[in-house]
Order: sequence, then structure tokens, then C-alpha cells
Amino acid sequence: MKKFSLSVIIIFTAAFCFAQTKPVNFSIKTKRIDNGVYELTAIAQMQDGWHLYGINPTVEGLESVKFSFDDENVKAINELSFNHPSQVITDPIWDNKKVNVFIHSVEIKQSIKINGVIPSSLKITVNANVGQGKDQFQIVEQIIDVKLEGGVEANINSIKLSSVDINHPINDCGKKNNIKSSGFLSIFFLGFLGGLIALLTPCVFPMIPVTVSFFTKRAKNKKQGIKNGVLYGLFIFLIYLLASIPFHILGNVQPEIFNNISTNAWLNIIFFIIFIVFAISFFGYFEITLPSNVANKADSKSGLGSIGGIFFMALTLAIVSFSCTGPILGSLLVGSLSGGAWQLTSGLAGFGLALALPFALFAIFPNWLHSLPKSGGWLDTVKKVLAFAELALAFKFLSNADLVMHWGILKREIFFGVWILIGVGLTLYLFGLLRLPHDFKGMKISSGRKLLGTLALLFTLYLIPGVTQTKYANLQLLSGFPPPLHYSVYGKDNVIGKGLEANVMNDYNKALQLAKEQHKPLLIDFTGWACVNCRKMEENVWTQPEVYDYIKQHYILVSLYVDDKEKLVIQQRINNYKTKDGNLKDIISVGDKWATFQSENFNQVTQPLYVILNNEQQLLNNPVGYTPDAKEYKAWLQCGKETFDKK
Repeated sequence: MKKFSLSVIIIFTAAFCFAQTKPVNFSIKTKRIDNGVYELTAIAQMQDGWHLYGINPTVEGLESVKFSFDDENVKAINELSFNHPSQVITDPIWDNKKVNVFIHSVEIKQSIKINGVIPSSLKITVNANVGQGKDQFQIVEQIIDVKLEGGVEANINSIKLSSVDINHPINDCGKKNNIKSSGFLSIFFLGFLGGLIALLTPCVFPMIPVTVSFFTKRAKNKKQGIKNGVLYGLFIFLIYLLASIPFHILGNVQPEIFNNISTNAWLNIIFFIIFIVFAISFFGYFEITLPSNVANKADSKSGLGSIGGIFFMALTLAIVSFSCTGPILGSLLVGSLSGGAWQLTSGLAGFGLALALPFALFAIFPNWLHSLPKSGGWLDTVKKVLAFAELALAFKFLSNADLVMHWGILKREIFFGVWILIGVGLTLYLFGLLRLPHDFKGMKISSGRKLLGTLALLFTLYLIPGVTQTKYANLQLLSGFPPPLHYSVYGKDNVIGKGLEANVMNDYNKALQLAKEQHKPLLIDFTGWACVNCRKMEENVWTQPEVYDYIKQHYILVSLYVDDKEKLVIQQRINNYKTKDGNLKDIISVGDKWATFQSENFNQVTQPLYVILNNEQQLLNNPVGYTPDAKEYKAWLQCGKETFDKK
């Protein structure tokens, strides 16, 4: 224990010292030369013994100092210039080649041209290479925020509304706890269901009788065997539960980070690729495993014959079963993160509990082992059915990226077309008409498999109206999962009676102005392109005639997308906005603006969130979140309207 503590102290001391002694530090000054033209002067101060690499065109891969900008309207109009000549050294780091370097300090100048509106400040990223002695080489990146003379200040008042008092709405109607409490139980059960599915995979199911038999046979008595089995299950549960801890730490840094992670286009593209790879593996074309040394290290600790040994046995199970549990956990990760760290914890708790229960229960009641079906071909069938499911889920991730980036490549009907093809493939496989690896001609198709095939066929037939331009295109069983109804190859008005989402406004200021002109309250819908519950509200609640008519007659509705990655016009961007919690953040995209607007004024970062304001932007009643009961939602709307009329 002392050695461990000493190691931790040494690591943190080294990290602290490194953070305090950066090899080079940059500062930047700006000077206005002409309309839209500025001269940048970067001053580089090197630590003793370190040198900054200059321009070395003859040394491949060795770059000089480089400036990059967060504004796409900024262009460099000349090459870098230095205030004094570089020194030439023979550098052992670069095979004793002669290179140009700067020592102690140097000033670097470059002129830039800014097209369009000049912002009040500009974020500049400086990249440089530095070296010391024979073998120390570092790539340095420093981000610097500089002021620009004559720039236009962003309107910070457009983010924080002084008129909103979230704790004292004019009328106290609406459930205050509706927002925070919703979702945890459903996410837990989804995680539990995912864990049950994982139990049926070839990576986990055969481990149940083997592991339980290990505990019961090695134990000195029945009581010890039960204790070890229960501990094993408890540790499985804790391992998955503890996996959510880093996300709680992230959430303390910036609440919206979970929404940013779950709706990040490139992360969703990566998940799309991973799920495609997992699906191909599940089909039987190759096997995915974690590096063997990871599992071997955990397994080597599992023979300790103690509580620590049982823990490492549980950890080994989590590692070696990753090829089967990984896709399910991936879905849980991205699907629950937008709701925050606690939703992820709920999902992982459900998943871990489902995996842990069989091991604990069979250890307590070992006679139950005889009732378990034997491992065999049915496990291969389960794995291949999961492969089709993974293939379908992969396109959900691609759809998320497509929606937030507005690429338009996976419209609603195309999404359903892909799912129909996958459903046809699953149906043919289950009836034995489509053979995959390890299948053979003439193999017996069980009655259970035929039943699954019939269900797959019925589900595929259910999907077909989704590609049509009729009122039946709103498939309520899948509500929230595919792209929204207005994201259609037929155009925005693709479905009869689809609700309000196609005609809704997305500009807050214009909606507020219209509300004043028509003397109506303003209904704000904080939503997201990748928000499942938002789609459910739009397609199942807003489509109800009583809700549809009430909103249309009595409200000005504006939907603000918190995950929209489209960049704001330059005069609306804010660098280093200081939130009410004291954190600094950059407001660059449309989603950044509305996510900050939501969290700053209404203390919420989850979607959907519905808020009613009067023409003076005062809060009329308590905001509500996901409300699947149309009558309850309408009652909340009526409360807001009645309060507006009295005011």
C-alpha cells in the first residue's frame, strides 16, 4: 500500500511539474492595418535548453510555427516572418541534419484578412515543434483569445434573460419534478433488457454453468459456495456501475457535455462503423476479441482464492465477453448520455444487474443448472439475429450524424427502406432461405426459429408504410427512432395530419416578435435532432387533435435545436462566455446557443423541455419535460394560456 501511495505521489508531482514548465509559451498582439486586415505578432518565450524549430523545407515532417483560426472567414495573406534570423544547429533528433531553430525568444508576424463582419475577438491556435538535447521533442499547441480593434461585440443579453425567474413562475402549475425524474426508470429497464439479451450470447451463456460449478465444487461447504457466487454477481454489477463514474466528473465540468457527446457527428459515424464491423463479426465472418494480454492479466489475478480473486474473475468475464456485450453497451452509452450521467448510471446498473443475477441465483440454487438448455446451434442463431439488429442500429447512428449536420443523405423513407431490406434478410435467414457462415444446406429449422421468422416478416410488413406519402407513414410503435416526419424525400409537408413540427419556427427573436404582434404566449420547445422523446412528443402528442388545435389557436410555437451543428453568423458567436456557474465556454454553433440559453435560464440540459413565456419574457408556469399523456400536456397548455390572459 505504501509503494502504491508513493507511486501516485510521484506521478502527480511529475504531472504538476510538467504543467508548470511548458517548453514554450506564446502571447499574441494584434494591430489593425486596414478594413478587415490585421497584423498578428506572436511572441515565443522558450525555456532554458529548449529550441523552437523555424522553417526547414529540406527536413520532411518538421513544420514551423503555424496559426489556425476558429473563424472560417479568416485567411492568411502572407508568409510568416521572424524578427531575427534563426540559428543553424546539427540536430541529433533529426539524424544530425542541419536545422533552423530559435533560442530564448522570437517574434513571429503574419497578416490576416477577415471577410464580412469583424468579430470582437478571435480564437487563434498556435502549433509549434520544440526540441531539447538529443532525444526530447514535443509538439506544442496553445489556444489564445485576442481582441480585434473595431470588432462587433456579440449580444450576451440574447443568452441570459433577466426577466425569467425559474423559481417563481407567475402560476405554480406544472409538475416541478417532471423533468428531472423522467427517464431513469425506463433507461434502467432498457439496460436490464440489454443485459438479458447479452446473457443469451455465446460469450456469456456458456459461462454460467461453468462458473457456478467452479464456485460450488471448490467451496469447503455450501454456505461458502453461495457466498462466493453472490460476491461474483455483486462484483459484475459494481464493475458496470463504476464504469459511469468518469461521466459524472465530466458533467461537473460542463452540463451540456453529454448532449455534445451523444450528438457529435463524428462520434456517431465511428459508432456506425463499429456496429457494421460487429454485425459482420456476429454473422460469423471473423471473430472480435480484446487483446489477449488484457484478459490474461485479469485472469491471472482471478486465482487468488480470495475476495480479490473473485473480483478479478468478474472483471475477466466483463473483458472476454466484450465482443458480445460491446455493441449493446455502445447503444446504451450513446442512447442515454443526452440525459446526463445519472441516466447512464441507471442504464449500466440495469445491464450489470441482469448479467449478475443468474450467477448469484444459480450459486444459491445450483439444482437449477439442470434446467438450463445445453449450449449448441441455437446460440449461433441468437448471435446472427443480433447481427441483423446491430446492422439496423448502425443506421440509427448514421441518421443522428446526418440530422445534426443536415447532410440529407438518410431521409426518413431511405432509413425505412434500409430497415426493410434488413428485415427481409432476417426473415429469409430464420426460414433457412439465406445461409450464413456455419449454416449448411438442408439443416433443420426449429419451430421456435420459424416463429421468430414469422414475427420478423410481420415487423418488415409493418415498416412498409413508412416509405409512403400517406397518413399511415407515422409508425407509432417506432416513434422517435427514425428521422422525423418532416425530414422526408417528399419534402417538408409529406404526411397528412402529422402535427406541428413541419410548420414550427426556429428563430426565437422572430417568434417573440410574432407573439407580441398577435398577443399570444410563446411556447418554447427545446428539442434535438437526435432526441428520441422529442420525436415521440411531436408524433404522438402534438398530432392529437385537441393538442394540435389548441397550440395552433392560442400559441406561437418555436423549436430550438440544442444539437444543431450549423455555425452561427460571426456576430452571434461568443468566445469565453461565462456561465452562471462560473465556467467558460465558446458559443459557436446554433446548438451551442440554444443549449446555453436553456441551461442559463431554465436550469435544465435535457430534452424535450417545454416553456411558456408571456410577451415580456416572463415565465408563466413551471416548465415540463417529456409528457406522453396528451390530456396532461393539454392541461399544462391551458394553465399557461389562462395565466397569460389574467396577466
